[in-house]
Amino acid sequence: MGGGIEIRPVVSAADRKTFIDLPWALYAHDPNWVPPLKSEVAGLIGGAKSNPWFEHAEAVFWLAWRDGKPVGRISAQVDQLVLKHMGAGTGQFGMFECVDDPAVAALLLDTAETWLKAKGMTRSLGPFSLSIWDEPGLLVSGFELPPTVMMGHHLPYYEGLIENRGYAGVKDLYTYELPIAAGFPPAFDRIVAAAEKSSRIRMRNVDKSRFAEEAALILDILNDAWSDNWGFIPLTPSEVAYVGKKLKPIVFEDLIRICEVDGEPVAFMITLPDVNEMTADLDGRLLPFGWAKLLWRLHKPRVRRMRVPLMGVRQTLQGSRLASFMALMMVEHVRRVAVSDYGATQGELGWVLDDNGPMKSIAEIIQSKISKTYRIYEKAL
Repeated sequence: MGGGIEIRPVVSAADRKTFIDLPWALYAHDPNWVPPLKSEVAGLIGGAKSNPWFEHAEAVFWLAWRDGKPVGRISAQVDQLVLKHMGAGTGQFGMFECVDDPAVAALLLDTAETWLKAKGMTRSLGPFSLSIWDEPGLLVSGFELPPTVMMGHHLPYYEGLIENRGYAGVKDLYTYELPIAAGFPPAFDRIVAAAEKSSRIRMRNVDKSRFAEEAALILDILNDAWSDNWGFIPLTPSEVAYVGKKLKPIVFEDLIRICEVDGEPVAFMITLPDVNEMTADLDGRLLPFGWAKLLWRLHKPRVRRMRVPLMGVRQTLQGSRLASFMALMMVEHVRRVAVSDYGATQGELGWVLDDNGPMKSIAEIIQSKISKTYRIYEKAL
C-alpha cells in the first residue's frame, strides 16, 4: 500500500477478468491499439492446463488498485530455460500496463522485483509477456502504426515509467516495413534469378496435411539457426504443439516456404497475413458472433499487410552464398503470392535483433525501413 494505491495478487476468476480487461480502459483513446482476443490472453496466463510454458516456468500476476478501480498490472516470472540459456539469476517481468502515474508504476515494479529477489534472482529483464516467443519488449518508437499479428503495442509514457525505476535498455528489436506491390530493386531480382537456376536448391510450400511433421521440421531448423542469438530460448515439443494449434487457422501453405539444399531441408520462412486487420472490430470477443466473422474472413483472407515473423538457415550454411540465395528467393516468391492472391501492399519483417547482421542486410537489400523499435530493459536486483 502506498499513496492510496494497493497491489494485490491475481487469485480469483474475477481478478483474472479484471487483469485481462484493464487495457480496454487504458487504450480507449488510442486509435492504433488493436484489442487482443480475450480468450488468447486467458490461455496465456491460465497455467499449465492452457499454456505449456508453465511446465518449465512460474509466474505471479498483480493488479494495482486505487479507490476501488484497477490502475495497473504486472507479472513476474522465473523460467528454468531462461536460467539455463541466459544465465543464473535472470528473472523477468511482463504484462505491464499502467496509468500515467509514476507512483503506480513504482509499486508494480517494486512488487515484481521483491518476488524475483525472493526467488533468488539477481536481475530483472523485461518486459516479456510472458516469454520471448510471445510479446517481447516495450514499444519505444512507431506508436503511429497499429501492431501486426503477434506484436505488442504500448502507450508512449511507459518508457519513462520504466526507466525512472532504474531500468536501462539492453537489447532493441526492430520491425522493418516496406511496400511490396511493385517488387524489389533490379539487383535483388538478379540474385533471385541466379538462385532459381541453382540445381542444388529446391523450394517448396509447407504441406498443411502433414502439419505436425512440418512444424517439427521448422522447429528443428529454427533451434539450430537461432541458437546463438541473444535471448534465444528453445521451444519444447509441447510448446511447438501448442503454438501449432494456435497458428494453424492462420497458416496458408503458399505463405510458408521450406528450402532444401541437395535434398536436405536447411531453411524456412514463415509469413502470416495480418490477422489484426480481421480482429480489430471484434473488441476482443469471439462470442457470440466473432467466431463466425473471423472464420469467414480467414476462408479467403484479403489483407493490407503481411508479416514475416520467422526465417532461418541452418548454421552450417549461414554467411554463405547459398544462404543469401535461399533467403531472397523465399522473400520474392512469397511477395508475389501475397500481392496476387491476398491483396497485400505492405510487408513487415521482424522482429529483428539490433545486432543481427544477416537479417539487417536482407532488410537493406529489399530497401525496407525500420518502422518500430521494441526495447528490452534490465535492472540489477
